[in-house]
Amino acid sequence: MVSPRCIAWPIAALALAGCAEVGPNYSLPKQALANAPAANGAFVSGGKAVVQDEPPDHWWKLYEDPRLDGLIEQALAANTGLRVAEANLEHAQALLAEVRTGREVDGSVDGQVSRTQPSGEQVLQHVIEKPRFADNVGVGVSYDLDLFGGIRRGVEAASADEEASVAARDLVRVNVAAETARAYADVCNAGHEIAALGRVLDLQRETVRLTRELIANGRAAPLEQDRQVSALQSARARLPQLKARQRNAAYRLATLQGRPPEAFDASLLACAEPLQVHSPLPTGDGQALLKRRPDVRAAERRLASATARIGLATAALYPDVKLSASIGSTGAAPDFLTPFTNRYAVGPLVSWNLRQSTTRARIAGAEADAKARLAGFDGVVLTALRETESALETYAADLERVQGLQAARDSAARAQAQTVALRKGGRAGGLALVDAERASASADQALAGAETDISNDQIAVFLALGGGWS
Repeated sequence: MVSPRCIAWPIAALALAGCAEVGPNYSLPKQALANAPAANGAFVSGGKAVVQDEPPDHWWKLYEDPRLDGLIEQALAANTGLRVAEANLEHAQALLAEVRTGREVDGSVDGQVSRTQPSGEQVLQHVIEKPRFADNVGVGVSYDLDLFGGIRRGVEAASADEEASVAARDLVRVNVAAETARAYADVCNAGHEIAALGRVLDLQRETVRLTRELIANGRAAPLEQDRQVSALQSARARLPQLKARQRNAAYRLATLQGRPPEAFDASLLACAEPLQVHSPLPTGDGQALLKRRPDVRAAERRLASATARIGLATAALYPDVKLSASIGSTGAAPDFLTPFTNRYAVGPLVSWNLRQSTTRARIAGAEADAKARLAGFDGVVLTALRETESALETYAADLERVQGLQAARDSAARAQAQTVALRKGGRAGGLALVDAERASASADQALAGAETDISNDQIAVFLALGGGWS
């Protein structure tokens, strides 16, 4: 029977098990830039092009393009970078599960049966012992009381690391969605510019033909043909570049979906309408941005992990106390499970590293790491705000540029209509009409290039806002 004294110490140790964890309890530091009023207010850029409504998780649906929706869905299902991020998350979850086992009761079972010949002189007897069968069978359990919270701080740190891995996975999702939308937009924008350039080339060819007629009739100098042919060749030289840009974008789409470039969807090359959101972009404010962006969440979780590791290092200053119990049978095999071989042990196991200079150095290192994580977190916050403001500023400027080009296009269209009227009245020649049409087509071409920038600007804004996950 176990004496009450034998269990008094373990009971006292259990009473101490409710001690608070050593080390700092984590909360976002007050001096963190994420708490600054300027980081949580409305954006200063964008003007009337944006509203403070919260952007939807699936921001690409604002384009109302079912094909784009399908492309992004396929990319999110098969992208290799996202598969890596998912595997990294699984690894972090496995590490967390491993750390949590420190809270569980540890058990072991061992057994051995052997034929042995003891040494007589080992027990100071000059005799030859007879060989015999011996057994050693036992069961043991132990439980770490974690009096100073070392295990709990370890779980806290691993949990924060796992949450940082979730945010890292979300960041990959954001980038995959944005890059897919950008690649599809490049395909369509290039097709739009190719169509606009085709109209310019047709009119330039017509100009060359009419110029040759005028030269043949003595109504124009021969050098006019060289000038018009040069303009035609200069315009035609842009075509290979646009076609290459379109196909390269299609290749990017294929690889984003986990397929080789040669497996790209050729039907995409038929797209000739630019992607646009014609309503003001929903952006939210700085406070919502910092909660939404995965890289900000990942940096904050790494700061939390570093703070927990200060407590993990500090716990090593104090003794580690475990409760253990074992029961078994050791001795000659014929006496197995008899009073002569049965054994048991119950009691605490205390370990304490008295060389604390090493431990204190590790605590100092953990505190320095936490300071570095805070500085890194502040840097990520600043980057998020700067990227968003810059994207909004560029978008607003390009919108003004588009408005100017639209006015120029409208003026060219009016001039073309007036020239058509003069032509019908016999007061303008065919070359003047072609020149007016070419000017209108060139204005359309310039506007198509600006609309390409608008598509890229919109995607850059949504990327900076950190949408694309839920």
